[in-house]
Amino acid sequence: MKDWYQKDEQEILKELHVTKEGLTASQAETLLLEKGENVLMEGKKKSVLAVFAEQFCDLLVVILIAAAVISMFSGNVESTIVIVAVIILNAILGTVQHEKAKKSLESLKSLSSPNAKVIRGGQKIEVPSAKVVPGDILLLEAGDMVVADGRILNNYSLQVNESSLTGESTNVDKEEGTIDGEMPLADRTNMVYSGSLVTYGRAMVVVTGTGMDTEIGKIASLMNATKEKKTPLQVSLDQFSGRLAAVIMVICAIVFALSLYRKMPILDSLMFAVALAVAAIPEALSSIVTIVQAMGTQKMAKENAIIKELKAVESLGCVSVICSDKTGTLTQNKMTVQEIYIDGNTFRPEELDLHEQLHRYILYDSILTNDSTLVDGKGIGDPTEYALLEMARKVSVNDDVLRTMMLRLEEIPFDSDRKLMSTKYELHGVPTILTKGAVDVLLDRTTHIRTAEGIRDFTEADREEINRQNMEFSQNGLRVLAFAYKEVEDDHVLSLKTENGFTFLGLVAMVDPPREESKEAVSDAKRAGIRPVMITGDHKITATAIAKQIGIFEEGDLAVTGTELDAMSDQELDGKITKISVYARVSPENKIRIVDAWQRRGNIVSMTGDGVNDAPALKKADIGVAMGITGTEVSKDAASMILADDNFATIIKAVANGRNVYRNIKNAIQFLLSGNMAGILSVLYTSIMALPVPFAPVHLLFINLLTDSLPAIAIGMEPAEKDLLSQKPRNPKEGILTKEFMMKLFLQGGLIAVCTMTAFHLGLNQGGAAVASTMAFCTLTLARLFHGFNCRSSHSIFRIGFSGNWYSLGAFLAGVALLSLVMFVPFLERLFSVAPLTGSQIGLVYLLAVIPTVVIQLTKIVREQRH
Repeated sequence: MKDWYQKDEQEILKELHVTKEGLTASQAETLLLEKGENVLMEGKKKSVLAVFAEQFCDLLVVILIAAAVISMFSGNVESTIVIVAVIILNAILGTVQHEKAKKSLESLKSLSSPNAKVIRGGQKIEVPSAKVVPGDILLLEAGDMVVADGRILNNYSLQVNESSLTGESTNVDKEEGTIDGEMPLADRTNMVYSGSLVTYGRAMVVVTGTGMDTEIGKIASLMNATKEKKTPLQVSLDQFSGRLAAVIMVICAIVFALSLYRKMPILDSLMFAVALAVAAIPEALSSIVTIVQAMGTQKMAKENAIIKELKAVESLGCVSVICSDKTGTLTQNKMTVQEIYIDGNTFRPEELDLHEQLHRYILYDSILTNDSTLVDGKGIGDPTEYALLEMARKVSVNDDVLRTMMLRLEEIPFDSDRKLMSTKYELHGVPTILTKGAVDVLLDRTTHIRTAEGIRDFTEADREEINRQNMEFSQNGLRVLAFAYKEVEDDHVLSLKTENGFTFLGLVAMVDPPREESKEAVSDAKRAGIRPVMITGDHKITATAIAKQIGIFEEGDLAVTGTELDAMSDQELDGKITKISVYARVSPENKIRIVDAWQRRGNIVSMTGDGVNDAPALKKADIGVAMGITGTEVSKDAASMILADDNFATIIKAVANGRNVYRNIKNAIQFLLSGNMAGILSVLYTSIMALPVPFAPVHLLFINLLTDSLPAIAIGMEPAEKDLLSQKPRNPKEGILTKEFMMKLFLQGGLIAVCTMTAFHLGLNQGGAAVASTMAFCTLTLARLFHGFNCRSSHSIFRIGFSGNWYSLGAFLAGVALLSLVMFVPFLERLFSVAPLTGSQIGLVYLLAVIPTVVIQLTKIVREQRH
């Protein structure tokens, strides 16, 4: 039986029941139901049970299990039951959070999954890659990921990187036609395969296999699942947990030894050590961090910033330079033709006259050197190209009819190095090359000019006049394309070497106005200590005009071209880098060099891009940002973040969100650790002073897992403050546990411990050990609940108010309600080992619990008054 590469075109189309007009919508729907979605079956995932079991592997959980065992041997069955219940509850919460994160990641993957351009019912449309079916006519061009296996029908200099399948890093030149005999996959040059990348040219392909029926599907079962990397914050917290566990073990051993030295019974000594271990372990820490990060990424996704890597959330808060593309990111990406320059005169699009031969030539050139289409008024393809189609339609030139009549014989697609696109047609029986491209590049290849009087030699005076007009257009922020043509012999082969000797036709000037929000976003970036830099392929003057309008280019700044950049040494670039605001006419190598120069200065750099050639720079940058609408699949694959709306302002929102997520995580950690510090200091104090144990392990577990979790989550939901973008970017090398942070933990934890121990002594004097323990437990619980308000922000509660985060008030009230149930429900009283308190004792508890918050808030108010 013949393989697809061995069959001829008609045989394949007949077998797949399709023509070059593509499948109908109903055929595609039927095939999708029959063949299934074009996706690979994923490897075996961890079962929920396996994820649940993993929750018990943490060293801190092992310490808690040991505490439960000791508690059981000491005869405290209720305490043992609660500890075990809490450990299981924690494992359930961890498992639920893991499954939620997995679903969240899958939804983000679907947001960033590639689309494919197909012909269905004779119309070029875009469909999600998962909806591609065998028989679909697939249109491929440079930058596309091949989403299914297929046989090439029409080939236009197509080159494909198939390294994902063959391991060969060099690009493969593709061709049409049948291949006889058995051939290895790497030599099947008339086929394209799913997972490979189009690096050059374009082609029309009929899909022969999807999903698990593709070549990559055949080896999918052998592919190892990629392990997710931990973020710097997660690594930092893991290290912290490990060190904390070691410190806990050492201190517990010392406390245990000290108790035995004082002739305390072994079980009582063990209970002291257990109490200290439980007080020190921040049981909810890892789940709180995960929850806050997950909420942050979901919020960003709603604001059109799709985070592919969790570490990008943290890195965003450190960004100090944003290198942004101009077109579509800072501008509206709605190119419209403003003026056309022909034979020394300028015209508005609607003023073009089809009866004028020169006008007709430039209109035909703009349609036939064009791969975009307009469907129901919506452009598919490059915005510059469909602006040209809209120009033609204004004078009733039907691009679809013209393209149907004219068969494209050869082409050399546009690329950022040549800055040209050339196609070959037979016009009026004469083989003709039509070209469009950058003015400076095309003029260097021009030998003749067409005027109303006919064709004549291109003179220096013509060059000066065209350059003058180009300069005038550019100074007004217009993007200019030059058009030319060349009649050739029948046997002429279009190639890079033969792109010269053109006859100049004219210029087309378009405008892509800045987005309304760009100016404010640039202002916000500068206020945030972030340097915005424009990098574009446009003319320097055009780019500078737009940069001035939106505030990127200011008095004293520099604008340089890629050529000027190439002429600079690294030392010279390092000296000028802070002054250069605009880079024009840049190459992919230039972009990497710009990123490199900023990184050498210690900056965290974000780089935007949408093309295949942008991928290396996106990888090189600390935060690669791909365009979701105009971006190629390669650029999206290389990026850490995808802009669903291609908008610069979204990057600034994402930076603010990144800073806020990190700040909220740090505040939640401060809340949990300062509260735990109070528990540790209280247990150490009573141990050293040979006093009764202040808390049963069950008390501390109740605080850590129930009353602490809610305020910590509420802190994680704190909205960004107005002054967040007024602060300098965070130093990425600075860890969470800085000297200042540790000092804050000791002071705040110490303050809560003093009030807790005061309550303990009052209880000891008034009712003995049981009352003392109950008063200490209630004071510590309430003090930590009140402390949740302190940790919301560095500002006082009077400045930030409650209305910005009602979750914090809800968390406080829920915590108080839980404590009240333990205090006043008889069954829970016994379970949590609490003694009844008098009204005056309860009043003392509330008074002592609120004192730390009052002191901390007064300190903040005084500091704010000074500033």
